[in-house]
Amino acid sequence: MREPVWDLHNVVVGVDGSEQSCRAATVSADLARRNGAVLHLVTIVRPPEGWWGIVGSPPTPSALSKSLTDAQREILDSVVASIDLSEIEVIQVEDVGDPARMLLEYAERVEAEVMVIGRRGAGLIERIMLGSVANRVVHDAECPVLLVP
Repeated sequence: MREPVWDLHNVVVGVDGSEQSCRAATVSADLARRNGAVLHLVTIVRPPEGWWGIVGSPPTPSALSKSLTDAQREILDSVVASIDLSEIEVIQVEDVGDPARMLLEYAERVEAEVMVIGRRGAGLIERIMLGSVANRVVHDAECPVLLVP
């Protein structure tokens, strides 16, 4: 094995359950393995603001919390099952909020040398209304960002 050119200690990957984020997780696992880095699998679920206005009253806080927690666990479990994580230290992170902002804050907190994200993940409506997470991360990250198609 040749010496790594880039001294990586922390690789952060944002996963949202999309096919592209799964590819990003595969690439980031390979980067972490080759460099002996810690892989941070991060999923941030955006709270469903206002969706209950159409269907009735808002869910109870406990019902909303359980729903979001279940969604995050499902995303992480799916990613973990689909990629090779052998010989890698993995930290799984689940949170609720604005995905771009929270990914950026997390990467800064762990002093990530690189963040890996899928080029696209959100649906068309969310991209139009909120802008893509990838676009926001690329423009605001303090570390290099690897976009995976």
